[in-house]
Amino acid sequence: MQIINKFYKLLNVYIYFILFSLLIVFFSTTYSNANGFKVSNIEISSPFELNFEKNNVIDKGFQTSFSDLISMITTSGDRKKIKNVSNKELKGMIDSFTISDEKFINNEYFANLETTFNKKKILKFLENKNIFPSIPQRNKVLLFPILIETKNNNIHLFNDNIFYDKWNEQKNSYDLLDYLLPSEDIEDLVELQKTFKDIETYDFSNLINKYDIKDSIILIIYKETNSVRTLSKINLNNTLKIQNKNYPKIDIINVDDFSNIVKSLKQLYENQWKKNNEINTSIKLSITISINSKKTKKIIELEQALDSLDLVSDFNILNFNSESIQYKITYNGTPNIFLNDMREKNLELEIENNMWTLK
Repeated sequence: MQIINKFYKLLNVYIYFILFSLLIVFFSTTYSNANGFKVSNIEISSPFELNFEKNNVIDKGFQTSFSDLISMITTSGDRKKIKNVSNKELKGMIDSFTISDEKFINNEYFANLETTFNKKKILKFLENKNIFPSIPQRNKVLLFPILIETKNNNIHLFNDNIFYDKWNEQKNSYDLLDYLLPSEDIEDLVELQKTFKDIETYDFSNLINKYDIKDSIILIIYKETNSVRTLSKINLNNTLKIQNKNYPKIDIINVDDFSNIVKSLKQLYENQWKKNNEINTSIKLSITISINSKKTKKIIELEQALDSLDLVSDFNILNFNSESIQYKITYNGTPNIFLNDMREKNLELEIENNMWTLK
């Protein structure tokens, strides 16, 4: 009788492990797509002629998608290190793609392409080129463009300010910063006119605090006879950066000249935002987390969180038994940042016996 009882006990443990293993496999398969970079709304097109090859059109779409992704997660300087990526190498970094809205108009083929790139392979590709990518996190920024005509010392915040009127007319799909311009408040203009001589050292807190936005950029544009000089106070992620730029032989009334200035400034701000959110892939912090193996809901929440965090480069199950599961995690950041990431996912960790345990 004791032998039979032991047999059934062992059988129950065996069944538990089988079901648990299936749960982990199923979960990992279901959520694998979360660990990718998705590039959407890429329009592909080609003349529909006798030599039409749909695969060639899709290949060009992959190149465009890859270019947009690289523009989103790297600075303009690092992008120069990436040249001539072959279709074969590129396809090796793609997990999946979908084509939708296919149509033919006037003997022209059109379609919409969505591509999901494998995050680990993209990060490895960049690491091999000594490039630290950035977290592709979009952000709203308050922009105060202040135009000063040095010839007569006139200051323009709203009226007759081409930067205020046309700043948001140029936007790329891969840009991470969305700009909010201040509302036309005459009191703001009066306040700035009072401090005209000291405007570069003026504390703009009173103006900025009217808006419920954490990050801001004060852009002061000095319009001279044949040139433009700008001073940017870039406050992103509680980090202040001051940048000066000169644009000689340029006229902001000229459409192309104005467009080039805005493009240059937006690139400057995008680069700064990316540097603030850089993933240092040279940091490989090894973390072990233990969790009660009976807390199925918590296990799923943990795996979802790890799969979605950009600084988690890899994780796997180290070992498991009827009491607990241990996860080994490779993290491209510091322990404090990891703990903050976990808290944002409503996951609390505590240290027990030199091991982090999920509560």
